[in-house]
This record gives sequence, C-alpha cells and structure tokens, in this order.
Amino acid sequence: MSARIFKGHAGIGPRATGEALVADDNFSARYDLNRIEGVFSRPSHKLYGQNYVGKILVLNIAKGGVATAWMFHEMASRTMAPAALLLNYANPIIAQGAAFGGIPLVDRFDGDITKLIHTGDHVTVDPATGEIRVS
Repeated sequence: MSARIFKGHAGIGPRATGEALVADDNFSARYDLNRIEGVFSRPSHKLYGQNYVGKILVLNIAKGGVATAWMFHEMASRTMAPAALLLNYANPIIAQGAAFGGIPLVDRFDGDITKLIHTGDHVTVDPATGEIRVS
C-alpha cells in the first residue's frame, strides 16, 4: 500500500513520526490533558482515558488560554508530551504553546484531517513543508 500524503499550511517545530490518535473533537491542553499521567482527562472528551504521550494527536480546533504554553513546556521537559499536533485549525495560543514546548504543529488542511487520518495510522509530520505522510 502506498503512502497517503496530505498538505496543510507550513507549521512549526521539528519533523516527527509516530502513531496517530484521532478524534473529531476540539482540544485544550489545559482542560483535556492530565500532564502527570499522560492521558486525556476530561470525561466528555472523545479520547477520555487514552494515553497521548508520544502520539500524533489529530483533532479539530484548538481552544484554551495561555496555560497551554507552560503545560506543553513542562510536559516536554518530562517526556510526557504528544509527538505532534495536527489540527483543522490552530489558534495563536496553541501555536505559541507548541513552539515553547518544542511540539510540532500543522493545521489548515485541504480536508477535515480528523476524517483523513485514523487512530493507529503511522504518520510522519514535516512542519517545514506542511506535508503529512500516512502509511
């Protein structure tokens, strides 16, 4: 099977590879993640209870405030962060947080990224080009 390639806007951070964890749900680092245990912690989130550490998170829209920056930085310092974030739309706050935490981020794809990638897919993220390769 050949790789599928999707194109988003040029993002931030280094190239990353990992297993996708996907949900058609919005995303707040502060309110959706338990940064100590490495799981989605908001009971109403579609990924509740799932481990996000080292995963390529594929979600709909970023939400949340300035706590995102320190959370991502702190999570990355303890190797408890996601490997990358792919969002249909990222706001400036999550972009700042991803940059501060060194977490690759790409958004604004040609289609709904939560429908194009599936949990368990092997994904390579190249933020410099906005290219996502799925195998």
